[in-house]
Amino acid sequence: MPPVCPGRPFSTPPPIRFTRDRPHAHRPAINNTTMTQFFTLHPEQPQPRLLRQAAEIIRDGGLVVLPTDSAYALGCQIGDAGVLDRIRRIRAVDERHHFTLMCRDLSEIATYARVDNRQYRLLKATTPGPYTFILEGTKELPRRVLHPKRKTIGLRVPEHAVVSALLAELDGPLLTSTLILPGEDLPLSDIDEIRERLDKQVDLVIEAGYCGPEATTVIDLTSGAPELIRAGRGPLGPFGLE
Repeated sequence: MPPVCPGRPFSTPPPIRFTRDRPHAHRPAINNTTMTQFFTLHPEQPQPRLLRQAAEIIRDGGLVVLPTDSAYALGCQIGDAGVLDRIRRIRAVDERHHFTLMCRDLSEIATYARVDNRQYRLLKATTPGPYTFILEGTKELPRRVLHPKRKTIGLRVPEHAVVSALLAELDGPLLTSTLILPGEDLPLSDIDEIRERLDKQVDLVIEAGYCGPEATTVIDLTSGAPELIRAGRGPLGPFGLE
C-alpha cells in the first residue's frame, strides 16, 4: 500500500474552533462565494462513499484541497476555465504559472505529454514519488492549461493512497497547483489553518492525516539534460544534480 505523508499518525480532526485569537487569524482571506465541505478519509483505506462524493464534486466543476505525498494541493478538472481562474486568484499567479497534471501512471503521462526514450527512463526510475516534471504538452490538453509560450505543463504520479484512489474513481487526471498562498514561502500544512483561510474559497477540503510543508522537487526535462527548477521532497540523486 503506498505510504501517506510523513508526520503525526492519522486521527479524526478536532471540531472547528473559533479563530479570533489564533496567531494567523489576521491574514487576509480571498473573497469567493462557495460553500466548503470537509471530508476525513482513512489514509490507507479511503472510504469508497467519500471518494465517490469527492469525484462528483470535481466533475461538477468543484475546486478541492487534497493531500499528496509531498504537500497539500489545489485540484480540479482539466477543462474548466472558471476553476482555473479560481486557482489563479487564490494563489495570485498569472497565465505563466505551470499547472501540474496529477496522473495515475506513466501511460497516462504519455497521453498528455511528449515523452522520448531518455525522458521515459528517468520517469520510470522516479515515479510514483514526490517529483513534478516539466514536459511539452500534447494536443490532448486545452491550450489554456499550458504555459503560453513554451506549451509545457508539469506532470507527476503521486505515491499516496487517497490520491491514487481518487484518480481511479475519476478515471482520469487532476489539474493541480501546490497550496502556497500569496506572501507564503511554504505550502500550508495545518489542516485547521487551511479550513480557516480557504473557507468559502474552495468546494471541498480532504484530510487524510498530516501532510507536511515540503513541496515536490520540480525537474525540467524539455532540454538536453535535467534542469532543477525547485528543490523539494524528492532526492536529486536520480538526475545527477546533487
